Amino acid sequence: MMINRKPVEKRAIYPGSFDPITNGHIDIILRGEKLFPRILIAVLENPKKETLFTTSERIEMIREIFKGHSGVEVKAFHGLLVEFARKNHARIVIRGLRVVSDFEYEFQMALMNKNLNSQIETFFVMPSAKYAFLSSSLVKEAYALGGRLDDLVPDVVEKRLYEKFRKT
Repeated sequence: MMINRKPVEKRAIYPGSFDPITNGHIDIILRGEKLFPRILIAVLENPKKETLFTTSERIEMIREIFKGHSGVEVKAFHGLLVEFARKNHARIVIRGLRVVSDFEYEFQMALMNKNLNSQIETFFVMPSAKYAFLSSSLVKEAYALGGRLDDLVPDVVEKRLYEKFRKT
């Protein structure tokens, strides 16, 4: 049996709200860079979801963090991820799994994406152990209550959090 395979650029998409991006997200992106020559960080634009940072602010922070990484690109997206993937010539979706509860939701999303576009493959990546508990929500809550963010977010994010919370 002969299998006809067309060469495909291995471009992966890492979607999320990244409100804000954490060192856990960055860990997954850096590890993804070892597997895929191009990673498109897809920043979710959802007018129904209240975010601390605007889409533009989130994109600016991520671009600043990854300047010098020629294989990393950042774009906003809304709507179906599979449509965004098709328009951007990507068939691989990277998703991080921290805890068991993440798995159930992510597994359902991966199956739905596969149902909507059979060309989509989802790669699940566990974060490094030191980031297994970390989420954007916990970062915002800890910071708002005066907690320290040492080794949880990049300096640019901590600076932006300071600016946001100083205004309130």
